[in-house]
Amino acid sequence: MEADYTMMETDHTLFLLQHYWWFLISVLGALLVFLLFVQGGQSMLMCTRNSEHRNLMVNSIGTKWELTFTTLVVFGGAFFASFPLFYSTSFGGAYWLWILILFTFIAQAVGYQYRRKKGNLYGTRFFDILLVLSGAFGCFLLGVAVSMMFFGADFKVTMGNILDPGAPVISQWGAGHGWEAIFCWRNWILGFAVLFLARTQCALYFMNNIDAGEDFFDRCRRRVLVNGVIFVVFFLAFVGLLLTHTGLRTTGFHSFEAVPFKYFGNYVDMWWCLVLFLVGVAMVLYAIGKSVFIKHYTKGIWWSGIGTVLVVLTLFWVAGYNDTPYYPSLADASSSLTIANSSSTKFTLNVMSVVSILVPFVVAYIAYVWRKMNARPLTSAEMDSDHHSY
Repeated sequence: MEADYTMMETDHTLFLLQHYWWFLISVLGALLVFLLFVQGGQSMLMCTRNSEHRNLMVNSIGTKWELTFTTLVVFGGAFFASFPLFYSTSFGGAYWLWILILFTFIAQAVGYQYRRKKGNLYGTRFFDILLVLSGAFGCFLLGVAVSMMFFGADFKVTMGNILDPGAPVISQWGAGHGWEAIFCWRNWILGFAVLFLARTQCALYFMNNIDAGEDFFDRCRRRVLVNGVIFVVFFLAFVGLLLTHTGLRTTGFHSFEAVPFKYFGNYVDMWWCLVLFLVGVAMVLYAIGKSVFIKHYTKGIWWSGIGTVLVVLTLFWVAGYNDTPYYPSLADASSSLTIANSSSTKFTLNVMSVVSILVPFVVAYIAYVWRKMNARPLTSAEMDSDHHSY
């Protein structure tokens, strides 16, 4: 009896650790989607012919691009530590998708570093185009990668392969190795939604962070309206697909059954997710509407940013909680990944949980630095006096 009680207590502890780490993954994913406003701003650089305005836009978001990249790295590192089977399956299998995402961040770093550097052989315009492409494709491809967590991916997990000395590969992908995900129309819906959300939020951020006169402010308001409307269309399409999609429900460690309207059921079962989802959507719409119709409103980025974080949090929660595989397999349903069958050991999760206590301090430091950098709106005079401007 004592041994059975100890086993039950251990399983319960592991269950709590798995759910705790999925919560942390969700927080990092939500912050990453918010910070993609940097990439969204890059995709709009060629929308203006005014070089002064373009330089202001680049320098406004140039102080934040490293936060996006760092958050992506921490997001991947947290997955590696807590759910290593997902890390090896997705990052190791869908490598064409992830390599393209990596290249967009490399191009981003090169663009910021060299666009106005002395001795630049290619000219500023070349690096501006590089920033535009890296920003647009970066947002779109990350949306595609997240979409696979709902609509599935073409992989198969065979744990016995680890004993094969010739090919000890646990996860096997289809011939596309990520290409098929990029050209799946369902994934495109979320990809475009993420792109136009990022563009909308960056226009809101420019309204808050740049002081370049009424003309620039009005242009940003128009960008909020146009990109906001396009985002809402794609987002509603994604929500419609998600809530009517036939998902999987876990019936055993590696056994699943198809459930119509699975994600709709998850929102109903976890009512707090539905509440946060609706609050988040309302905040984003409020930010867009008030920024468009109130002449000098500059706080839209905070309403939109907090709303985005809330919505993305609930999407991660309905993807991983309530007996739902967060990485469904299209090739073999029994290979689908859950927070139970893909997690690290109890010892690893315990040790990493101690390290995670430092996360709030890191977030507080980022918030403090952000506040210092954004203490006052950016102007042309301030940019010209800064020897480290982009």
